[in-house]
Amino acid sequence: MKKSLKKSNLTGWLLMVLLVMGSCNNEESNSVEEDTTFEIAELVASDEADLISEEIANIGEDVYATEEIRATSKSFFLSNYLPECVVITTVVTNDTKDTSIDFGGGCEMPNGNLLSGIIHLSYAKDMDAATKTIVLSLENFTFNEVAVTGGATLVRNRANDNGNPQSDAVASYNGVWPDGSVASFTGNRTREWVEGYGSGFWADNVFLISGEGTYTNKAGDVYSRETISSLRRELSCRFIVSGVLEISKNDATASLDFGDGTCDAKGSLTLPNGETTEIFLRRFNR
Repeated sequence: MKKSLKKSNLTGWLLMVLLVMGSCNNEESNSVEEDTTFEIAELVASDEADLISEEIANIGEDVYATEEIRATSKSFFLSNYLPECVVITTVVTNDTKDTSIDFGGGCEMPNGNLLSGIIHLSYAKDMDAATKTIVLSLENFTFNEVAVTGGATLVRNRANDNGNPQSDAVASYNGVWPDGSVASFTGNRTREWVEGYGSGFWADNVFLISGEGTYTNKAGDVYSRETISSLRRELSCRFIVSGVLEISKNDATASLDFGDGTCDAKGSLTLPNGETTEIFLRRFNR
């Protein structure tokens, strides 16, 4: 799954990735063969929704981690993840730090995603605390032209039992796509930062993600997802490179195996009837 960073957009969370079913050459079909429960158009939107949630969390944690490293190491540290067009403003009170991450009218991230508006972070001023609660909210925010409202609460531990930074998040967002499609997406996820913390080079960052969530489309159909095996997110790739996700709608359940760590769009899908087939994943393409 190793694509050039210059040739493809990067993905993302958090919270958990939903799939896009069907091959790139068969996107006109409305559902997976032999199982009309899972509609391609809705799974495309749900996958994009999950990317939005993950990328918002990634940006918030990157900004917080920069402050944490500066405070705890007592030296200057600069992450290279956010481009120069992003303006970060921090207001310090007696007890808290309130940080605004402003993308203005449009700012392109290193991974090609186009963001506008503001991500707000609020957390306790004491940067030496081993555990910190971060409240994240949005203001006039868009992600690749999807208007997003909502927020998340992250409980961040500087070092888990493996010695790695870890955050446990509860997120709830609503999105309106350019074509008028609307959806809500929620999730509870754990995100362990297993490689690249403090390196100052965003492309070597690696996360293991687990948890569960839901995606609700404009018709009220609910897709539930649960991580069976931790999803491996490498910022150098716009796809999840390994891990297993279980997706359910009504009484039907399918599972998606993201592979062996290779950076490509392929996944192995097991349908409710037990049949396994290779599918192709897709993210935002601007």
